[in-house]
Amino acid sequence: MSEEGPADEPFGYLLVHFRDEPGGERIYLSLTVGDDPLRWRPLFGGEPILESTVGTRGVRDPVLARDAAGRYHILATDLRVEDGDGDWASWVRHGSRRIVVWDSADLLAWSPPRLVEVAPPTAGMAWAPEVTTDAETGEAIVFWSSRLYGPDDPEHLGESYSRILFARTRDFHTFSPAQVLVDADRDIIDTAVLQDDGYVVRISKDEDRAAGSLRVYQEVGTSLFSDDYRMVASRIGADQYGDVEAPIIIRDRRAARWYLFLDQYSQRPQGYFAMETDDILSGGWTRVPPDRFTLRPGTKHGGVLPLTRAEWERLEAEQHG
Repeated sequence: MSEEGPADEPFGYLLVHFRDEPGGERIYLSLTVGDDPLRWRPLFGGEPILESTVGTRGVRDPVLARDAAGRYHILATDLRVEDGDGDWASWVRHGSRRIVVWDSADLLAWSPPRLVEVAPPTAGMAWAPEVTTDAETGEAIVFWSSRLYGPDDPEHLGESYSRILFARTRDFHTFSPAQVLVDADRDIIDTAVLQDDGYVVRISKDEDRAAGSLRVYQEVGTSLFSDDYRMVASRIGADQYGDVEAPIIIRDRRAARWYLFLDQYSQRPQGYFAMETDDILSGGWTRVPPDRFTLRPGTKHGGVLPLTRAEWERLEAEQHG
């Protein structure tokens, strides 16, 4: 257990994810060992805590958010790949335009799943939702990747590429119409954002398989919606594994250090490995040695929620029954 401290002080992290295994397109949780963002243990014996009974009945790429009222929300891609109907070529044209959402007051008891349509009819899919905050309005900004097709192409037969779209919400029930957040004129998915005082870090995956692909790349800008982003790094993690995606950016609250988790799918078991930097604006990431990073193999695309001590202790107590 942790040393005692104020209940509302920042302490610990919670990872929501799916798994690379049969039946793994469900919701799983892992909790840090104390306040160390590199040491994780699966919660609830490593069993899934939620599964989707709506839409495609499969969920991938979940993220966990806390709203201004202190309630929690899990958002996930509505996609079933295992035994699913279709293939990747069809899912980017005629995939689900909805995301699956669960709500909770305490991170332990969750509502039934519900579908929220976030992408417009011109979109081919809505993948990998993420959540950040509009610092000016306090609204939650939910963003995801969608291929967009012309209004004169209702069958989505033409060529297209993924942009990052966003919508605003305060309650995770009602969302504003989708708008474009990132249009890089290339196939971009899995964007992650870290906002801090005076800058925003944006890390995305370029889906292009050509030799000049950026793969996972980092940009830095002055605000979430500014047009002054500049690229500071590309092909992050490519020297470690050929194929990586699903970046998670974590600020270590104990020191001036940041971590980047990347989901590698070049080899089995698939799942996250960690990189680190002491200069988040530089794009200079180095591999965390495997003996410093403890995470169950097969842990796939997800998101991390920084916790308070009270939240961490509540989950830790549940872990130990």
